[in-house]
Amino acid sequence: MRGFLVTGTVLLALSGSPGVAPAGPSPLPERMADTGGGTQLITAEAPATGSTTGTVTWWDRGEDGWTEAGSAPARFGAGGLTEGTTRVQGTNTTPTGLYDLPYAFGTGTAPPGTRYPYRLAGDGDWWCQDNESTSYNRWVRPLPADCRAQESEHLAAYSTQYARALVIGFNYHRPVRGRGAGIFLHVDGKGATAGCVSVPAAAMDRILAWADPARRPHIAVGTESGPTAVTRY
Repeated sequence: MRGFLVTGTVLLALSGSPGVAPAGPSPLPERMADTGGGTQLITAEAPATGSTTGTVTWWDRGEDGWTEAGSAPARFGAGGLTEGTTRVQGTNTTPTGLYDLPYAFGTGTAPPGTRYPYRLAGDGDWWCQDNESTSYNRWVRPLPADCRAQESEHLAAYSTQYARALVIGFNYHRPVRGRGAGIFLHVDGKGATAGCVSVPAAAMDRILAWADPARRPHIAVGTESGPTAVTRY
């Protein structure tokens, strides 16, 4: 009888304590190479580079590490996702990478609680995407003479998508011609985007009420695995 009890004890020790579940994976930001140095982060993750849908999650960092503050279904470019440093303009691809969020804007007023600098987009406001213009990848009002309308976005014309938006700092601070312009986190339209990341309107309002520029939020865009994995950025 004693031998049976000893054997049972050994087997129990080898198999682990009953009722204790194995530890799950650590929060996504804790598995990333870089989160931008702030205490807020948005992740936009797609299953693969050919995906046009995925998940946007926003996170807070406290004394105990990163915790999820909210999430929503996301849409990406009609051409899928591609490495941001080699992206080509006009491919309808969403650039992967880690980016800051310079400011917010919208054709509607800012939702309650918004702390980000917020620009109201009216009929005279454009986003210049003309590679020949000195205003490439910039908000302009009015449209400059060297920025062709057919090569730019008339912001007020996208009253649904741009009802609320955050500028993503892709190719923004030192623009490279031909890489792409006008990449935002904005409200869903009817389907995939032209390269932006989009979420439902209610989620966009929640993100703007949550985001605090004093906490230096960034957005990390990527895939679940591979060379463009969000954890790589």
